[in-house]
Amino acid sequence: MTAWNGEWRPSAMKGIESDSAAPKGFRNLTLAGLGLKCEIIEPIQLSNIEDWDFLTSELESWGQVPENKSINSISTEEKNRGLVALISAENEWIADFLPWNRDSQLSMISEAKISVSIPYIGGYKWEGKDIIAFRKNQKKDNTILEKLESTIKQNDVENTNKILYKCGSVLGQYHSEVESILTTPYDHKRWNSRIESLEEKLRASFIWRGKFSKKTPCIISLRDVRFSDFQSGKIAINRPRLSDCLEVPNCDFPAIRDLSSLIHDLSRMIYRLNDRIDITSLRSSLIEGWKSTAPENWASKEAFYAYYGGLVIWEYEQCLLDVIEATANQSGPPEPAITTLAYVKSFQKKMFNNRTIAMLGWMGMFFGASSIINSIPFELMDLPIPLIFFTGGFGLLKYYQKLSPPPEFPLNKSFL
Repeated sequence: MTAWNGEWRPSAMKGIESDSAAPKGFRNLTLAGLGLKCEIIEPIQLSNIEDWDFLTSELESWGQVPENKSINSISTEEKNRGLVALISAENEWIADFLPWNRDSQLSMISEAKISVSIPYIGGYKWEGKDIIAFRKNQKKDNTILEKLESTIKQNDVENTNKILYKCGSVLGQYHSEVESILTTPYDHKRWNSRIESLEEKLRASFIWRGKFSKKTPCIISLRDVRFSDFQSGKIAINRPRLSDCLEVPNCDFPAIRDLSSLIHDLSRMIYRLNDRIDITSLRSSLIEGWKSTAPENWASKEAFYAYYGGLVIWEYEQCLLDVIEATANQSGPPEPAITTLAYVKSFQKKMFNNRTIAMLGWMGMFFGASSIINSIPFELMDLPIPLIFFTGGFGLLKYYQKLSPPPEFPLNKSFL
């Protein structure tokens, strides 16, 4: 029997085999510890072709998969997102196992035939859930990631901005094509419930709920986007991250969340490579690139409006996801997530104080309307007082809106 090291398992959580139903050759594990709990599914063993035949005997295929009769050899490699099997047949195949997948999102994206994506070409499902996904074994193009890391290290803001703008435009093009496939109304209740659950599991000392904009509908989102996914001007569809096991997605997400995932990956790179570079300029280039090709409503001022949640509340969620993964692995404080979260209370205090201005604005509008009502029958000489109230109230409301932090500002600078 194959003795897995279990690189994909949270290292600080203890696992026991679950008696939940699993296809032949697989087992379910329940892992718990540190106030967290998750379930994963993994192959019991995979060391030869016979094992592969047994593993796939109860699974439903989709797209292109290697014919079992044509397989010559199989080798395996453990990765932090699951087991990888290298299969040699008439072609060379890479089989990505999905230890914590709970839906068919990955196959849905792959079968959508989006021009700017590098999808999985096939796979296996069990009870409607993706469990194995296939790619042809080809050399990975890391040119974009390598160039981006190089320009950041060299403090080359101009060329870094060009690369980021291009990556943003590719992501925006993905969202433009997804728009015609499937969109559903925004799901603010489930989004807030998800954030609340993360805060409770991490025993966070702060809470954050968003109103969210109706211009951020649910889509077939990528869920996790990294610069390592950008290859030859396209986005490679990747396996879900560990946090999807620790906090299982029970809802669909908006396009702006994909953007926040990429923005947060930029923050990780800057923290790791060169924290002296101007992050505001880089964020602006990435956001403007996305806006240039994304659907107009999804990239509108209302969608980015920080008082409704905007981009910043999804960045907050990304930080929580980093922390919950680090907790499960006891890998130390994840940066820059921890540093960013330290500014949440200051940011919220600033936003709350701004509401005083909005309240005064609405009071001015109210007094203006009351003055007109109380002046019925209305005469021209009664006009100045309500006009002053209306003008003052409207001006205060516009000023309040301008105080909303722009999306290119990271959370730790938004309130300064």
